[in-house]
Amino acid sequence: MAYVIGNDCVACGTCIDECPVSAISEGEIYSINPDACTECGACAAVCPSEAISLP
Repeated sequence: MAYVIGNDCVACGTCIDECPVSAISEGEIYSINPDACTECGACAAVCPSEAISLP
């Protein structure tokens, strides 16, 4: 199951560079492509607002 980005996202961009498969897209609230996510958790580990988690 792919990681998801919740409403606590502050769109800081920290997670984008950490994703090894470029599954994260920018926006007011960033989003993760569930088909591309490999569930590595790199994005969640660096999120300063703890907005990224498994559903």
